[in-house]
Amino acid sequence: MKHTFLALATCAGLLAACLAQTAAHAQTVNATEHLTTDLRDVVGAPAGLEELTIASHGSRLAAFMYTAAGSQLHPTLLLLHGFPGNERNLDVAQAVRRAGWNVLYFDYRGSWGSEGDFSFANCVEDVASVVRFCQQQAKPLRIDTTRLALLAHSMGGWAGLQAMAQLPALKKAVILSPWDIYTAATETDKARLAALEQNVDGLFMLHNTSGKALLAPVLANASAYQLTALGPRLRTRQLVFLDENRRNEAWIKLIGAANKAGFRYEVWATDHPFSNKRVALTKTVLDFLRQ
Repeated sequence: MKHTFLALATCAGLLAACLAQTAAHAQTVNATEHLTTDLRDVVGAPAGLEELTIASHGSRLAAFMYTAAGSQLHPTLLLLHGFPGNERNLDVAQAVRRAGWNVLYFDYRGSWGSEGDFSFANCVEDVASVVRFCQQQAKPLRIDTTRLALLAHSMGGWAGLQAMAQLPALKKAVILSPWDIYTAATETDKARLAALEQNVDGLFMLHNTSGKALLAPVLANASAYQLTALGPRLRTRQLVFLDENRRNEAWIKLIGAANKAGFRYEVWATDHPFSNKRVALTKTVLDFLRQ
């Protein structure tokens, strides 16, 4: 009996050491290795894919999580897609998972098959619902809820900033080419505004909305949609802004001026989905998450 106990204790010790070594490896290797080297298997707790359904205000959001290897709790990155969400940044997600993070992707209410109606306000509420889900499912999904971050693109950048201003659990974010929704809704060029509304009308993957219906709440409650005043509420968050031109520079610098935790703003020679900068983008995200 004594020998059996010693053998079990030895095996448990070896397994704990293996898990610790795997976690340490994810923290110490550089970003380039996560771009070029496959995951190491962890016996009993391999990396995987979890298909998820997340409740949000009476509707169900379609979601999934790339789960990191190892039985310990993992920091978790939430992906917020743009409008309507063709670029999902899943190439970045895979590299981030190799670096020891879980990555959770979801579709907002009324988009891409998620239940409910699509609206900008609903998108912000959905981010809060996903954070709450992570807190409730922390143990089974191995989520370290003290280390939640965002990778948010375009409209997702707007929604992510709005959500971060309300949710202390979100500590840091990479914001890609954020869409200033208020400026778009108050466009003085009637032809450009009509083109935006017509584009929305043709987006069949968005449920129960139209161009005019989507923009009307922005015009009715401007203060809830503007980003210029968010700086003081985001001063304790670590933020990286990457953009393809300087159209957002004024309000982004206002946020930076109030920031006390860590702020970076860069304009890259690229297009809206960062098509020619995928490796550079992935390395930037990895380096930022390691900080």
